[in-house]
Amino acid sequence: MLVAGVDDAGRGSVIGPLVIAGVLMEGEEIPKLVQLGVKDSKLLSPAAREKLAVQIMQIALKHAVVKLSPQEIDRFVESRKKLHKLNWLEARAMAKVIEFLKPSLAYVDASDIVEERFKEQILRFLPFKVEIISEHKADRKYPVVSAASIIAKVERDREISELKAKYGDFGCGYPSDPKTIEFLRRCIQTSGEYPDFVRKSWKPAKRVMMEKRSRQMNLF
Repeated sequence: MLVAGVDDAGRGSVIGPLVIAGVLMEGEEIPKLVQLGVKDSKLLSPAAREKLAVQIMQIALKHAVVKLSPQEIDRFVESRKKLHKLNWLEARAMAKVIEFLKPSLAYVDASDIVEERFKEQILRFLPFKVEIISEHKADRKYPVVSAASIIAKVERDREISELKAKYGDFGCGYPSDPKTIEFLRRCIQTSGEYPDFVRKSWKPAKRVMMEKRSRQMNLF
């Protein structure tokens, strides 16, 4: 049986792309992932992820990566109905990955709080029938999803490294990082707007923008 794992990286980040990756393997080959030490990418160091990503691609039949830019994310978050926002966009991207891999069975890390609803969203975008198991924390339960999470994280880390080389250190890109929030504030103070690699529709980005506007109003 051909089995795929699909996962994302950077969903909660305010900076950079959302990366979705998938890995296709023969079912009987999955124990090899365990032997390699594959696990949820968040539990691995950057060096370990880089090494494992190479090994995963060597033993996998195929892998696929889809990147959603901040501009694309912003368009959907701002213009779509609640259930057709980021979850809908991510379901469509996961469907693209599954369509390319063509597995018999796909395990996906559910982004929606309702696992079954996320599965149904993905199925609507697929031109063929496939069994999908949609679960929260699938990257911790299923090695093939862990493998996909590693590929996704390595790809996103490369994107972030390129941005930092060009624009300076803005931290990890997540709103929990004070360095990231300070970077957003500097962008607004110096140019009055955010660069294209910032997700302007995210609440933290909007909050920083509102802080600037509030200070301007208080001056009058």
